Amino acid sequence: MTRAGSKVDALRALHRRRSPDDPLVLPGPWDAASARVFVGAGFPALATPSAGVAACLGYEDGQTPADEMFAAVARIVRAVDVPVSADIESGYGIAPEELVERLLETGAVGCNLEDSEGGVLKDPRAHADWLARVRHAAADRLFVNARIDTFVRGEHDPKQAAERAIERAALYVAAGADCVYPIGAPTDVLPLLRSGIQGPINVHGTVAGGPSPTELGELGATRITFGPQLQRGAAQALRDIAAGLAR
Repeated sequence: MTRAGSKVDALRALHRRRSPDDPLVLPGPWDAASARVFVGAGFPALATPSAGVAACLGYEDGQTPADEMFAAVARIVRAVDVPVSADIESGYGIAPEELVERLLETGAVGCNLEDSEGGVLKDPRAHADWLARVRHAAADRLFVNARIDTFVRGEHDPKQAAERAIERAALYVAAGADCVYPIGAPTDVLPLLRSGIQGPINVHGTVAGGPSPTELGELGATRITFGPQLQRGAAQALRDIAAGLAR
């Protein structure tokens, strides 16, 4: 088994047979230094946030050129010896076959793919077809996390957004997604999502305040990620230090 193969198998194993009070917590590194900090703290895998990486590279969220994002992911992967999943937004307009190969070249063994673009939800069946092409190209080499944007781009009513998310999740899982990520889902609809979705569910956690990882797991989360919160917290800490030096 190749080293990359070992890592993707390890990432899949981390999502299986998890007890409700022990979800997989995946911190989001934005550069090599932060990745080493998280691994040093004992986390068994990492998931890069596109917004956090964008900020590190000097871009607004969603504005990072594909070449720079892939290069940043490669630097993070090289810095650590645990599985890394990469947020590659909606795929940068790259054909699935090329997208998969470019991602694998970075050393990442997972990816986060959104079902909206330019602030607009994609047609779910068309997106499922696209995900199926990603799955076919990747075979078993990537753990695919399909982000569902109905809570942030679609319905305003949480229950309706949950129902649409469940419908999309069924299509994406059938297309080969290993996990689904209904980003922005309020905690009170997590049990509904859990009852209607087959397989692992990624939930957005909070760094301070809000439900703990254990509480989110009991509500239905299989894994928890944090988007750019950790990078923004680190930036605020640096601003505080800088302000003290400037006095």
